[in-house]
Amino acid sequence: MERRAAVKAAEALAASASALVASLRAEESPGSGTADPLRQSADDFLDGLAQVSRIDAQVAAVRIHLAGRYVGAAEALLGPPVSPEEHTAQEMSIVAEVSCALTVSERTGSALLGEAHRLRSVLPLTLAALEAGAISWQHARVMVDETTNLDPAGAHALEAHFLDPDDPNPARGCPAGEMTPGRFRAKARTWRERHHPDSIEQRHTKGVADRRVEYCPDRDGMAWISAYLPADQASGIWARTTADARALQGPTEIRTLSQLRADVLAGLLLAADLHTDGTTDGAGELAGAGAGCAGRVPSPKAQVLVTVPVFALMGLTEEPATLDGYGPIPPSMARRLIADGAESFHRVLIDPRDGAPLEIGRTSYRITKALRQWLRLRDAKCPFPGCSNQSLDNDADHILAWADGGTTGISNLGHPCRRHHRLRHTSARTPTQPTKNEPPGWNSPAGRHYQSEHPDWEPPHWPEKQPELLSNGVELGLLDCGDPAHQPGQPDGRDVPDNR
Repeated sequence: MERRAAVKAAEALAASASALVASLRAEESPGSGTADPLRQSADDFLDGLAQVSRIDAQVAAVRIHLAGRYVGAAEALLGPPVSPEEHTAQEMSIVAEVSCALTVSERTGSALLGEAHRLRSVLPLTLAALEAGAISWQHARVMVDETTNLDPAGAHALEAHFLDPDDPNPARGCPAGEMTPGRFRAKARTWRERHHPDSIEQRHTKGVADRRVEYCPDRDGMAWISAYLPADQASGIWARTTADARALQGPTEIRTLSQLRADVLAGLLLAADLHTDGTTDGAGELAGAGAGCAGRVPSPKAQVLVTVPVFALMGLTEEPATLDGYGPIPPSMARRLIADGAESFHRVLIDPRDGAPLEIGRTSYRITKALRQWLRLRDAKCPFPGCSNQSLDNDADHILAWADGGTTGISNLGHPCRRHHRLRHTSARTPTQPTKNEPPGWNSPAGRHYQSEHPDWEPPHWPEKQPELLSNGVELGLLDCGDPAHQPGQPDGRDVPDNR
């Protein structure tokens, strides 16, 4: 693109944006005051927001092309470096020039140039989706992050899974651009963990060696403590602090759940007894501290589901297991959790034919513990679009009310968090019918449908030497956390009033 053409195009875009802002600031006529004009105005504003979001993505794509073309032109002007030192100096000069032009820090400018190079050279599908406005700039950055350290073939496979509808194994559920960037990152990371060319066992071993605790002072007399831990320990700590915090909630408790979690964690780490008023008795030293103690951390008491491919459990394959609320974990970790018999962790074996657990059903209103666990497996989190609330905290909700003839089966149950459960019953938002494998979608008061995200189950890997396990189908008791035919469940006491 010629310099003047790029400048003129940018000026035309700025003029269009200014005209749009002016039209929106203009005083609106009150209209007839009837419902139809108001609804039309509301729909127009929503459509405008969606269109502006697509324009933002397309502008980001223009910025990527301009940054990439500038780097090429600047390198040609500077000429080839004659030494590593000169190469570093040229890079610093280019980054400084871009940062000054954009009025951003050099760190931000360097990140932009790196993202531009990767999108233009390695991720053509992602850049094309950004140019079309199908994904946002935040989605594109997630793709850049999650393909880091992957070879070109691995990066192409990851972006094709989410962005190429003709891929042999396309992502299930809503398209990438219809998920929030945070949820897209979780899905992309899960796929990356499953298909990374390096074994998850190898990468986990390195990660365990890098475990640490970090301390960062903050404003207003506060500070951050963060810990880089194996996933089972971190998930267990989070689940236990959540469970203990919920146990402290009551009519007279004024602290929020987040505040209670922090107080519980502080009390546990200081080896002190935590009272309901947030005070503690004394402070002791944390037992078992020091190098090599990672394997001696006590098991938490909160409930965590571990989904394990049956052949990985037997040690015949090395495909990842899944830790509820976290994602893929090394099979050795899953085997250890199950072998240790920790009360907090419940084993879930998946069908080696298609990667899915078995459906659990019930004909009474009360929801068994087994059925609730199956909801957690199907949804993995609150199914409301963009919500990341993990399944342990969520409610079970009849889609068709029990009083209206609805059943307590997996195909008539949603699993929303309490906030979105309440929103469902206090607004005109309605969930759509789920299935045994897919959570319910949502219809908004504006008449729009939003498809729910759901886990990307994949058929497990079959070992090269297949054991004599299959005759006329799989007879393995694949869901020993609660198939009523094998292990009748009991109500777990967490049912909350829904639309009976």
